[in-house]
Amino acid sequence: MRSLRIAAGVEAVSLMVLLINLFATHIKAIPALVGPLHGVAYLAVITATLLATASSGVRWRAAIPAVGGLLALRRLRDRSHAHE
Repeated sequence: MRSLRIAAGVEAVSLMVLLINLFATHIKAIPALVGPLHGVAYLAVITATLLATASSGVRWRAAIPAVGGLLALRRLRDRSHAHE
């Protein structure tokens, strides 16, 4: 779960950096550096979700680009609170 939280955070922050660069600064080095990081974080979210749960509802949420990791975390959190 911790690895999913970290990967989802990196995915969200890297997407924000890419979008800010796209709409504001247009520095060509930023996508070259942050783009691969974002892609790896996206794959890490999917992998961590597959390893953390067998629920298909959480797995398909993780596969949604940009916000999937955050949606999967929310679903996992809601499920864990429901079992308490």
